[in-house]
Amino acid sequence: MPRAATTSDSFNAVAEPRRRDILNFLAPAERPVGDIVVELGFPQPSVSKHLRVLLDVGLVEVRRDGRQAFYRTNAEAIKPVHEWTSRFERYWRRQLTRVKDRAEQQSKRSEKNSAQRRQP
Repeated sequence: MPRAATTSDSFNAVAEPRRRDILNFLAPAERPVGDIVVELGFPQPSVSKHLRVLLDVGLVEVRRDGRQAFYRTNAEAIKPVHEWTSRFERYWRRQLTRVKDRAEQQSKRSEKNSAQRRQP
């Protein structure tokens, strides 16, 4: 089965790690392309290509000020990705809580056994 195009939806677009890096960088504030290039260390043509994909699926928006373009994340478009991944976050949180509880129980048993061995 052929892989879906990266521009087909948000999920395919964020499958590329550099695009996730760009989204993370843009999350706090809008930035010009030059800032993205400098901060992330990606070549300018690569940043422009990735921004085009993110724009096409609606994950980022652009504002022009003269000749300069400022990019920002589109929180509403990212929401479906966040909602989907949060299901897995809840699962892993429960799993980690179970591991923590089991480790604490084992630690208490070990302490109890150690204390019993020390008694004359």
